[in-house]
Amino acid sequence: MTYAIARRPRTNGDINRLLPEDQAVHSWYRFVLSFPPHLVREYLERFEVRANDVVLDPFCGTGTTLVECKKRGLSCVGVEAHPMAYFASRVKLDWSPDPDHLLGHARQIAEESSAALSEAGIEDISLFYNGQKEDRTLRTLLAESEKLLLAGSMSPLPLHKTLVLLDVLERRKDERFYDHERLALAKALNTSIGNLRFGPEVGVGIIKEDAPVINPWLEEVRAIANDLRNLNRHSSPTSVAYDADAREVGQLLQPESVSAVITSPPYPNEKDYTRTMRLESIILGFIRNRAELQVLKRRLVRSNTRGVYRNDDDDSWVAGHSEIQHLARAIEARRIELGKTSGFERHYATVTRLYFGGMARHLASLRQALRPGARLAYVVGDQASYLRIMIRTGNLLASIAESLGYEIVDIDLFRTRLATTTGEQLREEVLILRWPGR
Repeated sequence: MTYAIARRPRTNGDINRLLPEDQAVHSWYRFVLSFPPHLVREYLERFEVRANDVVLDPFCGTGTTLVECKKRGLSCVGVEAHPMAYFASRVKLDWSPDPDHLLGHARQIAEESSAALSEAGIEDISLFYNGQKEDRTLRTLLAESEKLLLAGSMSPLPLHKTLVLLDVLERRKDERFYDHERLALAKALNTSIGNLRFGPEVGVGIIKEDAPVINPWLEEVRAIANDLRNLNRHSSPTSVAYDADAREVGQLLQPESVSAVITSPPYPNEKDYTRTMRLESIILGFIRNRAELQVLKRRLVRSNTRGVYRNDDDDSWVAGHSEIQHLARAIEARRIELGKTSGFERHYATVTRLYFGGMARHLASLRQALRPGARLAYVVGDQASYLRIMIRTGNLLASIAESLGYEIVDIDLFRTRLATTTGEQLREEVLILRWPGR
């Protein structure tokens, strides 16, 4: 089944970037694939969300929808299964720290950390080791944690300095500021301390033998403090994030409590979303070994072949959906035709069924939490990652939603982008649904 697509004039250029006026709170820490706050505002206005409504983001990531709702004095609920992203969302909703006290505490941490490094002959303001103590022993991660990192993610000396800073943060822990100080470190790890680069995929860029740690961290804390000074920190809409699986969202919320949903679930492709935040997840202790990483992946909608497990059964939710079954068979036929035999390639058809089955399970669970007349916006994208077979994600999710009792309102064009493998124009769309009631 194919649905009409509402076309609106847009330019693709910077449409997904954070606008200067949106920096406050959103920039504390942001998932590289996040959708922009201005898109959230557009649908809050289009859905005519009011002060007594509750907005849900069941795939809340690092909190774009939640923060934008809180800025507008609207009650919001988020659900996120990745521990680092959930942590970021939760902290970005906490505007309670006194900004001057936060910054004062962080300066004390910085001074003590700098003193500890100086004793070992390491000056953090320098981009290179000063050579005073060649026999120094650098601190490292546990071997089982280090194995999970992309090789070269972080050089030994910046890692040592980061672990020293974390030790001081633990020793001088103040519950009022601790989470915000750790989130500032997560941001600094990605922007200046580590060696990672972010494009279509996360990878290793220029290897820095040394990099400042304490000053970049302190600058991120200062940015948080500056935002806190300028926010209306005394408004008190309900703003909460849950560490949970979006496929079980209905179990978390009161029946018929949600008036609007604005979200961006994962797309079916070969992006392992757990890799993008792997460095900070490990440094901050959210993931410590391969077993914990597997537990995390099992809580996510299956959107790539690195997250497929033997006993997965979400595909049963779309066993009778002819379009998805036809798509999966086409992918498998193309694999056989091209003679592709790697383990990942053998899973392309499977993960396609699992992805749409997981989304069907999510939409089915969500129904009991929706008020009659609730409206929903799902930002999704076409994909051609699986042997260049086109996956029209928006249309397929629309068909699934309709089979579960939702009404299809529109499929809006958000932007276009180029496929990494083919150079073909792919659509990112906003699927608009309405829940009519039971």
